[in-house]
Amino acid sequence: MQVDIFTQVIVPVIGGLGIFMLGLEFMSNGIQNLAVNKMRALLAKIAGTPVKGVLAGTFITGIIQSSTAMTVMVVGLVNAGVIGLRPAISVIMGANIGTTLGNGLIALPLGPLGLLLAGIFALLHIFAKTDKVKNIALACMGFALIFYGLNLMTGGLRPLRAMPEVMGVISSLKADTYLSLIYCVLIAAGITAMIHSSSATIGIVMGLGAAGILDWKTAVAFSLGADLGTTITSWMASLNLSKNAKRAAYAHISFNIIGVAITIPLFFVSMDILTWAMQWFGGNPGVPVIKDGKETFPLVPVAIGLYSTFFNIFNTVLLFPFVGVFERVLSRVGASSVDDIEDYSTPRFLAKATDHAHAVANIQQETGRYLQASQLFLDIARAKPDAPEKSDEHYAAIDVLNRDIRAYTSGMFTPEMPYARADLVASLIEEEDFTASLGETLYQIARRIERQPFGEPGRQVVDSIVDQVAEAMRAIVPAGQDAPIVSAEAEPRIAALTAVRERCLRLGAELPWVERGAILALLGSAERAFFLIERIEEERRSVSRVVPVSETSKQSREAGDFGAAAAVPA
Repeated sequence: MQVDIFTQVIVPVIGGLGIFMLGLEFMSNGIQNLAVNKMRALLAKIAGTPVKGVLAGTFITGIIQSSTAMTVMVVGLVNAGVIGLRPAISVIMGANIGTTLGNGLIALPLGPLGLLLAGIFALLHIFAKTDKVKNIALACMGFALIFYGLNLMTGGLRPLRAMPEVMGVISSLKADTYLSLIYCVLIAAGITAMIHSSSATIGIVMGLGAAGILDWKTAVAFSLGADLGTTITSWMASLNLSKNAKRAAYAHISFNIIGVAITIPLFFVSMDILTWAMQWFGGNPGVPVIKDGKETFPLVPVAIGLYSTFFNIFNTVLLFPFVGVFERVLSRVGASSVDDIEDYSTPRFLAKATDHAHAVANIQQETGRYLQASQLFLDIARAKPDAPEKSDEHYAAIDVLNRDIRAYTSGMFTPEMPYARADLVASLIEEEDFTASLGETLYQIARRIERQPFGEPGRQVVDSIVDQVAEAMRAIVPAGQDAPIVSAEAEPRIAALTAVRERCLRLGAELPWVERGAILALLGSAERAFFLIERIEEERRSVSRVVPVSETSKQSREAGDFGAAAAVPA
């Protein structure tokens, strides 16, 4: 059969790859925009420990029958900041086991269903009235597009698998020496990397083995290569994501490479063990059965399934004690000066407290950290080399942090709380709301400056605005003991902005109208920032943040371990 390489291979492969990557981004963005705190708590219950992570990965992958989809999902969750690297490593371990539980259900037709679901959720996303529904639809649409993209890529490469030249190469292979064994593993890994499905590769190998085209031991060797080649999909999924998402993909690759490297020297010994074990499943897989006058080898698929399951369980048991080592090693992969920028999506000081005084101190420290993170938007506006790379990603991170702070503070409310204590908690929440508004305002400043190129005259005006905002931030951002006290009063600074506005309006043709409009918008954002800074300082003075020692001791005796249920783990 003549194959049109362009229409039957190149078009679906490139199109499928683009849809696959777009689906991953949609899923990640939808998860990020949803209730991240609730998602984090839910996943903490499912995969909070390495053991639970392995069980969750095994169970979920066993249901959806796709370690590729499961691994891509985990990479997306890591990129969204929902789960950390260590739980992701254990979930990926479990996914390797789960995918072997249904090797009889090879190549499920999920692609067309993925397109149908993507269309349904796309319509839901467009016509939804609330952000929550829109984000859920976006995440579901992304997940459906992942299946459809994989289906397109698999369909595009299927004509190559059907070519006599390709099948001739496969049937000429025989894993009877270590060198030929390695060659078979690499060939199978390459095929799996192309079709993005270890299950599909194993299904092909089962068919070849059952037909007698491949020796049964060679067919088993191909299953090793399929486990190795399936890692290419998680690597591709992480290409445009965060470093932690890349490291989760590298964990998947590392597990399978190490497992294959250990198993290859033991391959021929394991074949003897498998031959012995097969007596419980029907006999020797190398003995043919005559059916309709033709020789078949019906036990070869059974042998491949058993060996694939054994390999993944053996690999997980072998490497599970080293999850912590993997995390430490992978954390150094791709490390650069950019990694020195702190991850503000994770609280640092919101630990469980034994009394209100400790809880208030924790909140003040984390709120100060939030303000320091917000101040980095001014570094972005100044295009400093050590500033966060993308203002959108940085804002998403501090938005998660702000929600964690408010959840922690709200957890301080207790039954029969004295009015003075409730007044303090309410004041802290109001301060957090003002700091969140300030963070959003500084984000708007950075985003406007990022989007609008400025000439030299305009840049000088913009820098003067940013400098004034940075000076005002010193009134509320924690500084060293030797730092001079800065007033938070807004009125004098607004008067200075008026002078900047006049300067902007008096500039002639050297300041284009587009730049002039952007600068006037920046002046409005700067004015809001000054009012918020003043309001934050007033809120701090309105209610004392100091909890008397006598009240703290009494409260500790009455309530015991304060914050055990409400505190958000750091």
